Amino acid sequence: MLRDEVITDSELYQKYAKERAELKRIVEPFRQYKALRQKLKEVEELLEDQDEELRRIAQEEKEELEEKLEKLERELKLALLPKDPRDERNVILEIRAGTGGEEAALFARDLFRMYTRYAERSGWKVELLDAHPTGLGGFKEVIALIQGKGAYSRLKHESGVHRVQRIPITEAQGRIHTSTATVAVLPEAEEVEVQIDPKDLKVEVFRASGPGGQHVNKTETAVRITHIPTGIVVQCQDERSQHQNRAKAMKILMARLLELKRKEQEIQIAKERRSQIGSGERSEKIRTYNFPQNRVTDHRIGLTLYNLQEVLDGDLDELIDALIAYREAEALKKMEEA
Repeated sequence: MLRDEVITDSELYQKYAKERAELKRIVEPFRQYKALRQKLKEVEELLEDQDEELRRIAQEEKEELEEKLEKLERELKLALLPKDPRDERNVILEIRAGTGGEEAALFARDLFRMYTRYAERSGWKVELLDAHPTGLGGFKEVIALIQGKGAYSRLKHESGVHRVQRIPITEAQGRIHTSTATVAVLPEAEEVEVQIDPKDLKVEVFRASGPGGQHVNKTETAVRITHIPTGIVVQCQDERSQHQNRAKAMKILMARLLELKRKEQEIQIAKERRSQIGSGERSEKIRTYNFPQNRVTDHRIGLTLYNLQEVLDGDLDELIDALIAYREAEALKKMEEA
């Protein structure tokens, strides 16, 4: 039963509701697992019965229960794997033309349309943030915000170099060209909060001075605050009271610390982006879109599909599900080996 202080505090209520949902994801399969284990034990006892028909029925039920238990055991192991805390976030999608000139820019446009269509199929919202189009309608670069529950969890494996093989519209001789575009999928940064430990502050008070350093106040109303970990120093003497000047100085300090954290965050995102997309060379490809063969191949998992047009129209679930299953299998393997 929820306590009144939880019910009346919407933020706390949301926090507990989220934690409960996470626990439910583990508890329910475990309860089913325990019940099936008990049932299996009872069925195995029937295998000792003298009645041949009863033993045959018990054996069939035993096989069914073992199959269900194996499936549930896998579900439980997956539920116990550490969850990426960013999975539920929105996505910053960045697509840039790589090797291949104008054809690479046209391919970047096609990829942007593919992800836009997939977002529409998933019920997500796409907001264009920045774009640098080319004369033929391609993109040197296009950046968009994709808003929707679980967007990052579904799209995070799309980062890397994508390769296209087709006859470009700019090719008069009808030869197949190979071009690339890079895709970076970044979790949208949450609002940065600045937490200041009072122990990290050195607060000094002094008399406010006028022009030429003349002291115009006989009382110490001016405030200087030093944030020791960063060395940021702010001071305020505009107000008549020490309390007002301190409050104003703290606002300035908070703003400067917020800006500092944002810059650090941008540096981290830039590092993550570089690790995701590499240099854009063809040899770093994660996926190939081959038009003559109507083929899409994901080189990381060795999966090939022959439905290129459907994929480019946003039908990505088969590819994404296969990638997620592969990552989960790898994580389970590591967990079992540990």
